Amino acid sequence: MKVLKVLNNNVVSSLDEKDREIMVLGSGIGFQKKAGDEIDADRVEKIFRLPNDVSDDSKTHFHKLVEEIPYEYVKYADEIIKSASEKLGKKLNRNIYITLTDHIHFAIERYRQNILIPNAMLLEIRRFYNPEYLVGLSAVELINRQEHIRLAEDEAAFIALHLINAESDLTMTDTMNMPRMISDILNIVRISFRLVYDENSIIYERFVVHLKYMIRRTYEDAFYPNASDDIYEMSKRKYPESYEVAKKIRKYMLEKTGKEIPDEEMCYLMIHLTRLYQRDRQ
Repeated sequence: MKVLKVLNNNVVSSLDEKDREIMVLGSGIGFQKKAGDEIDADRVEKIFRLPNDVSDDSKTHFHKLVEEIPYEYVKYADEIIKSASEKLGKKLNRNIYITLTDHIHFAIERYRQNILIPNAMLLEIRRFYNPEYLVGLSAVELINRQEHIRLAEDEAAFIALHLINAESDLTMTDTMNMPRMISDILNIVRISFRLVYDENSIIYERFVVHLKYMIRRTYEDAFYPNASDDIYEMSKRKYPESYEVAKKIRKYMLEKTGKEIPDEEMCYLMIHLTRLYQRDRQ
C-alpha cells in the first residue's frame, strides 16, 4: 500500500485494491513520507473508506479537517461510532465519520474559547432518544477525560443528534425537528384525550416508537403498503375518538413537513391512540 498524499503526520491517503481512495490513520504514519512511498503496515491503526456517494465537497472538507485538527479527535470519533454501533445495534451512515469528527473539533474549540451553546432539545432527546443520548453521555465522558475539560450534558444531546441522523438518510435539519415534533404530538393527544401518560407503560413506549418511525417515514415518503378504503372507513367508524385526534396529528404533520400522512398510516395511528385512550379510561 503506497502513499497517495500526506495529510499530516498521522493521516495519509492511499488507494485500495479497487483504486478507491482510502484514508489510512496511525500515529506517525505520514512522518517524513511523500507520495509513492510504502506505508508502514505496523503503524496502521485505522483504514477509512469514504462512501461512494459522498460529494467532492464533502471529501475536500474531510481532507482539510484531518489536515488541521489533532489526530486524537479523529480517534475519539472512531471510538464513539464503534461504541454506538454496538450499543444501538444499528447500521450508521458512514457520513457520520465526517460530521462527528467535525463536531468534536468545534465542541472542544468552543469550550476552550468559553463559548457555551445550550441545547434547547436536551430534555426531548434524553426522553425520546435515550439510547442515543446515553451513548452521547459516554462520548462526552471520554472526551472530557482525555482532553481534561468539562463539556456539559448539552453536548451529549448534540452528539446523540448526529447518531440519530446517521440512522437514516434525513438531513440534519429534519433530524433536529423530530424530538420537538414527538413532544408536540404527545401534547396534542394528552390534551385531546385529557389523559395522564404512564411513561413506564409498554403502550406509551410503543406509541413513542411509532411516532419516531412515522415522522421519519413522512420525511422519507416511505409508508406502509396501501390500506384499502374499506379498512380505513371501518377504522374511522370503530375508533371515532381516535380518528378525531388522528386528524389533528395529520394536520400538524402537514404544517410541519409539508406532507400529509396517508390513510394507511392513519389506520395504524388510530390503533395506537385507541390503546392509549382505553388504558387511561380503565
